[in-house]
Amino acid sequence: MTEKSVQVDGLKTRYLEEGAGAAVLLLHGASLGSSADVFARNLAPLAAYGLRVIAFDQPGFGLTDNPKDYSVTYRRRFIVHFMDALGLDKASLVGHSQAGAMAVGLAFDETSRIAKVVVLGTGSLLPPLPGGAKSAAGEGEEGGAAEPTLNDSRALLEHNLFNPALITPEALEKRHRMSLGKNFQAFIERGKTPRGGGKDAVPIWERLHQIPVPLLMMYGKQDRGSAAERVALLKERCPSLNLHLLEGAKHLAQWDAASEFEKLTGKFLAS
Repeated sequence: MTEKSVQVDGLKTRYLEEGAGAAVLLLHGASLGSSADVFARNLAPLAAYGLRVIAFDQPGFGLTDNPKDYSVTYRRRFIVHFMDALGLDKASLVGHSQAGAMAVGLAFDETSRIAKVVVLGTGSLLPPLPGGAKSAAGEGEEGGAAEPTLNDSRALLEHNLFNPALITPEALEKRHRMSLGKNFQAFIERGKTPRGGGKDAVPIWERLHQIPVPLLMMYGKQDRGSAAERVALLKERCPSLNLHLLEGAKHLAQWDAASEFEKLTGKFLAS
């Protein structure tokens, strides 16, 4: 795995890369402390399927500069600009949490640029349970009103993991470091950004059967928000979807169920 940087929209953008072949972009979620590093352990196993695997820090995350525009719309558009900066005409997208909806949206809006989409743990792409509350627009944007302590960062990781033994000192230190300074400032600014989608907007999960590229969806069976029950409901409504529950996994399913995530994703993207 190599760590590199590139200028995108005037922002110094950090990314991790491994392998050669068809390009795959791994997109992290929006929780405080998120960065390309949430996929660091998955790059080599996925690259072994003959793929060029790239994970980048989105604007306002990790070691990438903070943008002027903190909206989800800008971060979604930035994906295509990042592809342009790397000379990628087409790529597959793996979107975790909030980024799953970004990837699906791009598949509809930029179909010629997107080969395949993998969704991982995106609650907004699941139907609500009968009588249940709808998903919050700020999906995955966990964090507090003040810069986190090291214990706060540990608690957030524990909340998102089924297996807390995966929180090594190195993983905790990096997650905490990515939660401070300019990244915490960006987190506060994202919280001030208006959300898209009015009350009359059609939920994107109702259009998943119309997505114009191959789609694979995965969720941790023990993830929050009644994920398992909502996955069953989506499968009932759209039986043709390629939809999987990962046993022994919460929101960071790429850690909890790394082997199954890598096997399903690698075979799907390499086929």
